[in-house]
Amino acid sequence: MIRLALLRHGHTHWNRAGRIQGRTDIPLDDAARAQLGDMRLPDDWADADLVASPLSRAMETGTLLTGRTPLTEPALIEMDWGTWEGKQGADLRRNPASGFRDIQAWGWDYCPPGGEDPQAVRDRVLPWAQSLRHDTVAICHIGVMRVLMAISTGWDFTGPAPFQIKRNRLFCITIDGTDWHAEPHATRLIARST
Repeated sequence: MIRLALLRHGHTHWNRAGRIQGRTDIPLDDAARAQLGDMRLPDDWADADLVASPLSRAMETGTLLTGRTPLTEPALIEMDWGTWEGKQGADLRRNPASGFRDIQAWGWDYCPPGGEDPQAVRDRVLPWAQSLRHDTVAICHIGVMRVLMAISTGWDFTGPAPFQIKRNRLFCITIDGTDWHAEPHATRLIARST
């Protein structure tokens, strides 16, 4: 049995502006850097393997938290949002011609124009996760996290998700062959002063 902890990267100025980042390589903002520099992994994850998406916001999140440079894992790159990258989700939602849907109405095959659907993300992250041999902390993106959490909870991108992804929390999954289970509660990062 392997434990996989998923951690969303820190904030960027695009996150705070409600812009869709996808694979656009936007760095962490200064507030995120300061916050992450004052945090660390919980003790039971301190010796786990550390991997990150190749995008700078994920790599830097891992380095700030641990003082180690994460291994780069291409499978963890964010979902490709195609022509919607850089746009604000609120604007797309207001425009019926955009084709934008809220996540609970996606299903596995909903695809942004010129982008990637959740099934394609699943096809690239599942073999990576199944290959893990040690407990691992993966710093990645909300799209990747949703797919891995969907696998571990049975959610199919229809109806409300049985989880809510927040920052500065580890979302832990136990993997035993093809048997996946998400822990019911996320684990908070620890302030360095404690």
